[in-house]
Amino acid sequence: MTPELGQLALILALLLALAQSILPLLGAWRGNRALMAVARPAAAGQAVFVAFAFGILVWAFVRFDFSVQYVADNSNLALPWYYRIAAVWGAHEGSLLLWILILNVWTVALAAFSQKLPEVFASRVIAVMGLIAVGFLAFIIFTSDPFGRLLPMPGDGADLNPVLQDPGMTFHPPMLYMGYVGFSVAFAFSIAALLGGELEQAWVRWARPWTNIAWGFLTCGIVAGSWWAYAELGWGGWWFWDPVENASFMPWLVGLALIHAQAVTEKRGSLRAWTILLSIFAFSLSLLGTFLVRSGVLTSVHAFASDPRRGIFILAFLTIVVGGSLLLYALRAPKVVGGKSFKVVSRETVLLIGNLMFAVAAAMVLLGTLFPLIGDALNLGRVSVGPPYFGFLFPLLMLPVVLLLPFGPFLRWGKGDWPALKQVLLRAGIAAAACAIAAAFFVNGQLKAIAGVASLVWLGIGVLLYVIKRWREMPRGRRYPAEMAGMLLAHLGVGVFVAGVLLSESLSVTSDVRMAPGQTQHIGGYDFRFDGAHRATGPNWRADQGVVTVTRDSKAVAVMHPQKRTYLRGQVQTESAVNAGIFRDLYVALGEPMDANDIEGAWSLRLYYKPFIRWIWGGGLLMMLGGFVCAGDKRFRIKRGAKIEEATASLQVQETHA
Repeated sequence: MTPELGQLALILALLLALAQSILPLLGAWRGNRALMAVARPAAAGQAVFVAFAFGILVWAFVRFDFSVQYVADNSNLALPWYYRIAAVWGAHEGSLLLWILILNVWTVALAAFSQKLPEVFASRVIAVMGLIAVGFLAFIIFTSDPFGRLLPMPGDGADLNPVLQDPGMTFHPPMLYMGYVGFSVAFAFSIAALLGGELEQAWVRWARPWTNIAWGFLTCGIVAGSWWAYAELGWGGWWFWDPVENASFMPWLVGLALIHAQAVTEKRGSLRAWTILLSIFAFSLSLLGTFLVRSGVLTSVHAFASDPRRGIFILAFLTIVVGGSLLLYALRAPKVVGGKSFKVVSRETVLLIGNLMFAVAAAMVLLGTLFPLIGDALNLGRVSVGPPYFGFLFPLLMLPVVLLLPFGPFLRWGKGDWPALKQVLLRAGIAAAACAIAAAFFVNGQLKAIAGVASLVWLGIGVLLYVIKRWREMPRGRRYPAEMAGMLLAHLGVGVFVAGVLLSESLSVTSDVRMAPGQTQHIGGYDFRFDGAHRATGPNWRADQGVVTVTRDSKAVAVMHPQKRTYLRGQVQTESAVNAGIFRDLYVALGEPMDANDIEGAWSLRLYYKPFIRWIWGGGLLMMLGGFVCAGDKRFRIKRGAKIEEATASLQVQETHA
């Protein structure tokens, strides 16, 4: 009976979502405060029912309730408890329920922290969140029921996909969904502004923390997914431009543009229509990612098996959301344009160039992702768009961003300061050039590695110079604004990330070898000795486990144990062994035995020396932290009861001191 309670809870949540979406909008239109007051209680009630349904599904996994089809398909008696919990979102139905739960978390948080907003505007925002919930709740109830029964109940289940039995998958999907769904808040703010025909600077200010938090979570999810692919798939790479990877990267790029556009709109009142358009596209691209993963149009390590009904439903929902939003934008955007003019040399210009580069990059990734699908649908033949396309165009688009990044903070709103820019260019340029020349002697003149060092120094010195400048100008006893600290952290993260990418790509060494016990292979200054293989067992797998001893200058470095696991389903999964360090990774993947009947004999192995690869994820985490720190700036919070005029006035005061 318990699973049926979960189904009932989702139906009741759908009814409350309908009330949350319709009644407040009607109340805002008619000026009826009683109808507008329904928004927050309906959102809270919906969240309670969704959380209850999610809890029931978790309980079904914990208690091995194989009478639930979803549990039987994704768990078994031997699955460790922590993977049983992660299995809740390990396939389509459960991950969709997690998405809806996170949507409700964002909605409840918005309802709780939006009480200082004008009542009409807040009602519209919460109602838009309700409309989104209606779509997803209808989707899960009518096409993706996670509580469907399997009778008679089997004695054991199948198993969780072995690829997902990794610690990274316990937090990668929740973080990714927190980012995806978080952009719905900026979307709701923008749709509410279009419905009202106005976009006050103060309202953009209140939307900024939500956007920063969503982008921070999405960054965390992408970093976690990249680390998981590197550690789990046995290929030694961190990004493959897989269509589903691209599906998360596109809203990340547009979200980054949105963060900077919101700053311009808040401070100067400019780019209002552009900010709204970015809000629409950030969330629309998140929905597109959902369509790509769940529609069955892709074959990807990330994609869920699906049926055509789901793809049609999501496509219809995506069409309604995107088409309806763009139609509303076309009708109402002229009413929200405005703002102050600015000169060519100004902070607005730098931010606008960055916005254009991010938007073009997102469009480039979108084209490369969808073009093969469009070609296949139109019977134009099989078209392949792979890493060479993305690897050539994306760095070209990001080069202006890296070059301009140190200048942005030094420029004033409206107009720039040429002498200050010359000082930055001179000092950062000399430091970057000097370090690049020095690095050339250590990396054998490899241009990518030299560019990586130069980029890190260029951006790092830019951050340092701005910190020194603000420290000298800051009155004694006054603290740095969190927004500025977060910005500098994120910019430094870009430098660390770029350096990690270029250094690891240019200096990595890979060796595919056949090794008998006792043989040694030398790569990257390390000696890898293969000491044979033996059988190993786990809670729900058995494995052939290799033993590789690594030394450097005859000193022991690590003993590594790569595995070739066979799970209960019969699926074989490579478990790489990684010895991690700040400046390098040693990576071993076990291949196949030369004689299938003699696992103690020779094996094929893939050995990697990966310098600075941890800097890629370290840079991503710095960017994530920067987003969260920015969101914590107390200047984004207006005291309860503050009027729009007071909030806008405070913006003008801050503008003069920025």
